[in-house]
Amino acid sequence: THEDLANQINGHAVGRIAARCRDIGAKLVHYSTDYVFDGRADQPYAVDHPRNPVNAYGRSKALGEVLLEQSGAEYLLIRSSWLYAPWAQNFVLTIASLAKSRDQLRVVNDQRGRPTDSRRLAEVTLTLAEEGHTGTFHVTDAGECTWYDLAKHVAAVVNPSCHVVPCTSEEFPRPAPRPAYSVLDLSATEALVGPLVPWQVRVEDVLTHTEK
Repeated sequence: THEDLANQINGHAVGRIAARCRDIGAKLVHYSTDYVFDGRADQPYAVDHPRNPVNAYGRSKALGEVLLEQSGAEYLLIRSSWLYAPWAQNFVLTIASLAKSRDQLRVVNDQRGRPTDSRRLAEVTLTLAEEGHTGTFHVTDAGECTWYDLAKHVAAVVNPSCHVVPCTSEEFPRPAPRPAYSVLDLSATEALVGPLVPWQVRVEDVLTHTEK
């Protein structure tokens, strides 16, 4: 609903920061998103796959990527997806809370991606930066799932008696379209940092360490 502002923050501001980093010889670490892709693929998106966002947020983030690449600055661009953590508001904690108080939840089962523990994202970012890597990388948990799969696993951990029911995106209309398939290819990242941990393990760890 505020695409011009989004473009200023997620796009042009990134270009200005990158220009300043270029001028002083600093490396810029910048985060982007699976939403720069259109969701029409049938295999994980490689880092060099053409951008084709389908919503305003994705377009603003794609603009930031382009301006960063054109800036002449040294950069580490990291795309991630489906972020969650033991704190703040996120899908995993929301589902955990609802599952404890309800007998049934309905969750979309036609959007597929890779969840990401924000703590692990920070750790891998630091490793890539300290080892001097530059360019674009994808960092998420290993494995892939739908929002329904993710919710079902969370519910099984916190309240196995809560029944999670799959539904379609059309049953839960949102203001912006979401990519149906936004699985990011992790091969280049794993070649440098080793295998990433499966999302099920990371989710269980987050639920164990959730801040009270």
